[in-house]
Amino acid sequence: MQSVGVFGIDAFPVEVEVYAANTMNPRMTLVGLPDASVKESSDRVEAALQNSGFNIPTLTTTVNLAPADRKKEGPVFELPIALGLLEALDIFTKDIPGKYAIVGELALDGRVRRIKGCLSMALRCREEGYDGLIVPKGNAGEAGVVRGLNVIPVNHLTDAMDFLSGQKPIHPVDIDLEGLFQQAGRYAVDFSEVRGQEHAKRALEIAAAGSHNVLMIGPPGSGKSMLAQRMCTILPKMDFEESLETTRVYSIGGMLDESNPLLAVRPFRSPHHTISDAGLVGGGSNPKPGEISLAHHGILFLDELPEFRRSALETLRQPLEDGEATISRANFSITYPAQFMLVAAMNPCKCGYLGHPRKECTCSSYNIRQYRNRISGPLLDRIDIQMNVPPVEYRELASKRKAESSGSIRKRIERGRMMQQERFKGNSCYSNARMATRHIRKYCTLDSTCQNLLKQAMDQLGMSARAYNKILKISRTIADLESSEMIKPHHITESISYRTFDRDRI
Repeated sequence: MQSVGVFGIDAFPVEVEVYAANTMNPRMTLVGLPDASVKESSDRVEAALQNSGFNIPTLTTTVNLAPADRKKEGPVFELPIALGLLEALDIFTKDIPGKYAIVGELALDGRVRRIKGCLSMALRCREEGYDGLIVPKGNAGEAGVVRGLNVIPVNHLTDAMDFLSGQKPIHPVDIDLEGLFQQAGRYAVDFSEVRGQEHAKRALEIAAAGSHNVLMIGPPGSGKSMLAQRMCTILPKMDFEESLETTRVYSIGGMLDESNPLLAVRPFRSPHHTISDAGLVGGGSNPKPGEISLAHHGILFLDELPEFRRSALETLRQPLEDGEATISRANFSITYPAQFMLVAAMNPCKCGYLGHPRKECTCSSYNIRQYRNRISGPLLDRIDIQMNVPPVEYRELASKRKAESSGSIRKRIERGRMMQQERFKGNSCYSNARMATRHIRKYCTLDSTCQNLLKQAMDQLGMSARAYNKILKISRTIADLESSEMIKPHHITESISYRTFDRDRI
């Protein structure tokens, strides 16, 4: 029997070979590097066969999961093992044409339960040229989004046997992808719901246009979380390939809803500041994707940034550069995708009221410095935009004027992204935030006025070389939003205003 296993986020073909013979010591043995959960399958398979009405003789059975040099995880091989044993005992014979792979976990009564990673399995089956994939009915939706593969849903062990023997035709799953995208591709929030904070909205628009990481600094109640929650709504809409990539991560983690088999909106992840290193970046005794991978093609929001463990924050540095998270162990290494935008928020000081127009700060200069130093310089260097978010005035909260909608802002952002796609065509870089030094020199040329303006800011504020590059990247994005090929003085001036930590260094 053909099956499929998963390692990390990728699937690989597995051949399930079953041999049964009469011996003095009857038992079922699984070989081929099975983990503990696979080894437990023998008892479930035997019980499922007996409870499904099959009188299985007491035999010595050897099950080989090939290739033997790759580790096999999870209960996904129970259905093909059961069918392979039935075929080995001549209880049924495969009689349908074509090459079908089989995956599924068995309940003790023979029902077929949902499994993790079914989308990756379906994609691999299509790559391998299989005609179809037999899956649990609960996984039919996610596997069915893969075009060019017949996905056969089954509820029970006998359903799979009857289909393979040609006794019971089962129609392949047919998913209306366009309708699914329209139904699932709506956000529950919108930027029009945010009163005031026009400066912050502008900064987030620039961040979304250039895929820049953002740090918002403001007192409690200024709207930082509300703004962050609406960032996904102004990012360009997900295309099908991005949706597949993100859905695969959730499928591997067993986090897909059966009623929503394809993620059509960009993910927004907001972990609590008590999260562990493994929870944030991925890993564990049985490695699984962390929050940064669950935010793939979306937003990772870290509220109260200085409250996160220093070690957890430091694990973000490499994924922010590479767009992927690698989990290394003694015997293996797993890589998960992690192309996300980091949006972080913090108070200006420990009490939260430094610079507040109506409330007095109770922190000393030492306490403020200590609080801000919880964020390391290397991590801060990876955040392009640092901005103040002041308290919202009453007149703005009470205003009847309707704020600009997310859809309207997104149109400008999509125009800016199109300029970047054209600019970086054929390069590994895909956005202004990802520009290397050679790209900055080529695409961020300044005239004498802009150079003098930037030199003056560097001298007065004591900015680093990294800050210099960040200003140029942000200026390039602002120019793209105005469809300008040249970076102009007002672009430089605005980008300097988004370096709060450089301007307010204590």
